[in-house]
Amino acid sequence: MESERDDTFVEETPFVDLDNDDKQEEDDDQTKVETSGKRKRASEGGRGRDRAHYWKHYDIVYIEKDGVKKKHAKCKYCFKLYKADPSINGTSALRKHFPKCDKNPENAMKKQNTLFFKKEFCGEGSVQTWKHDEGRIKKALLNLFVVGELPFKFVENEAFVEYTNALNGKVILPSRHKVSRDVAKYYVDERNKLLAYLSKPTNTVHLTTDTWTSSCQRVNYMVVTTHFIDDDWVMHKRIINFRPIESHKGEDVGRELLECIQGWGIENVMTMTVDNASSNDKALEYLVKKLPNMYDGGKHFHVRCMAHILNLVVKDGLKEHNYHIDCMQKAIRYIRHSTQRIALFKKCMKIRKCESNRFLCGDCPTRWNSTYEMLKIVVELRDIFFAFEVEDASYFWDLDRVPEHSDFGVCKKMVEFLEKFKTKTEIVSATSKPLAHLFFREILDVDKHLRVWEAEPEFCLMVRSMREKYNKYWGRFDKLNDFMYFAVMLDPTMKSSFIGHAFRKMIAYNITKENPMEKEVFETKVASMVQEVEKRLDALFRAYKERFDNFPGSQEASNGEDLTCDVGNDFLGEFLHVEESNSVANETELKRYLNEPKIAYTSGFDILRWWKQNGIRFPIVSRMAKDILAIQISTVESAFSTSGRVLDPYRSNLSPPIVEALICTQDWVRKSRKPIIDDIDDILKDDDIAIGIKIFICFLDFFY
Repeated sequence: MESERDDTFVEETPFVDLDNDDKQEEDDDQTKVETSGKRKRASEGGRGRDRAHYWKHYDIVYIEKDGVKKKHAKCKYCFKLYKADPSINGTSALRKHFPKCDKNPENAMKKQNTLFFKKEFCGEGSVQTWKHDEGRIKKALLNLFVVGELPFKFVENEAFVEYTNALNGKVILPSRHKVSRDVAKYYVDERNKLLAYLSKPTNTVHLTTDTWTSSCQRVNYMVVTTHFIDDDWVMHKRIINFRPIESHKGEDVGRELLECIQGWGIENVMTMTVDNASSNDKALEYLVKKLPNMYDGGKHFHVRCMAHILNLVVKDGLKEHNYHIDCMQKAIRYIRHSTQRIALFKKCMKIRKCESNRFLCGDCPTRWNSTYEMLKIVVELRDIFFAFEVEDASYFWDLDRVPEHSDFGVCKKMVEFLEKFKTKTEIVSATSKPLAHLFFREILDVDKHLRVWEAEPEFCLMVRSMREKYNKYWGRFDKLNDFMYFAVMLDPTMKSSFIGHAFRKMIAYNITKENPMEKEVFETKVASMVQEVEKRLDALFRAYKERFDNFPGSQEASNGEDLTCDVGNDFLGEFLHVEESNSVANETELKRYLNEPKIAYTSGFDILRWWKQNGIRFPIVSRMAKDILAIQISTVESAFSTSGRVLDPYRSNLSPPIVEALICTQDWVRKSRKPIIDDIDDILKDDDIAIGIKIFICFLDFFY
């Protein structure tokens, strides 16, 4: 290729000898470089050292400026110029450009051949061009260790390294120490997304807490979980703290909880749900004195775990000796005592062509649901027990009494009796949907269930013990948490009608021949109790109205300004004021909601969807509903099943901050979780939060 010349522009291709004039210029440049003390470089023509391979993608160009010709490199494909003076400019820009050049044929070929199918959440997908994305790869690697619960040293496992290189040779895996630091920073990013939401003064949350002991570290951990409904009416559950706790004393636990709340900048905590440990009562008493914005002085801040109380109710009932169940327990222990008996029992199952895939299981004295599962399997394998009695001659002689038909009949009834409690426990253990409005109806259903079964001779003693425990927590309506009533009132399928029906039933249970009550007195008492609940709900409504009236979209429709001061006639003004007060238009927003006919109840009714659609008609009441419906009636914590795997023997030396980072981040980034804030960049615009992130990263680095 011949050189092209004019007074200001000289272009030359690499690896081609220059003419004599150009050679002379290069020699002069070489001399200047050496005499200036800089390291010796190869000449532009490639003499003295081999030219780098990437130069084949560029043409050498000289551009004259201010009478001096400067060397440049021009891309052969997109014709972009880069400064390439050997004494001033480096070659990193040249190295980085050609692999990314859109017009480079080699790159175009790579893009054409590298495609992948991207599947959307809806099930559909599309074919897209794949590209090497370091950020996406890094995030996927962190999720592998956080969500997959792998030990950090796995990143250096030779099999994993080989597998990664086979997938994408461009990936450079970090060390386990780098992964640990990246997980900490990942936690900080996700934490500040959640912090930006929880610290808003208009948001209200509910907390649950419980403790867990690590079998590997022998350390007691306390988990704190926040529950709330966002502005899009989606229920959220987020673990915000998982840290060691040295003391289980009430005030110490209270201080830890207060530190957690203040650390997250939470201003409005409506309730906290805990189990019945005495230390929790003292901890919540401490919190009520320290937290602001408490409804009714914090009298209803404490919510007792419904699943825990159900467990206490059933366990008290099972303490009563039932010789039918005792007979079954002895028979199961006999069969499971040796492998020969187990094999013989399975042989009987095969001969009888038993359709059940489950085998006999023992029960645990501290877990009533294990007794339920044991009896359920026994009922399914009823005929197998009789066949086993024929096959094993010592079965009859070694036991005091072998199970008879009457025993299986009682066990079948026991399964039916305990089925109700198992179902209730499963209902109240859900965390992805609101449950507060279900509390009242569920405990009333348990009450009715006990009243039905106390008439059974085999269950009378058992039900009597369960009734005593039930009455201790749920027997008096005036002792129930106000928020449980309010949640029912805010259910558009129930409202005051269900409250009145419940009061009517419970009062009727106490009416006897010795203690009669006239019908008018009866109805008056029911109406008075319902009005008292509505009065307390109205007090909460007025507090919300005062708090949110200044926010956009929360103003109630008004009939106009006060006319008394504009009329000039006091008598007329008084008349207009009375008329306005008696008008339907001046009815409060809460009254309008309660006076509307309740909608028809349907199975699977989505209460959050209804409020999302009707919230614009009831702006203040909808805020109350958003906060009250998020109340948790159970403290079932999935964090403990996760923590047992995170703190396995391979991770027993993890420091408390990294344990918290792993537990919390895993909970936040699961695919089943809907993000509250999508982009961390929006948060980083806040200088205070950005500074907080830097401080927190330095704090975490101290441990790693």
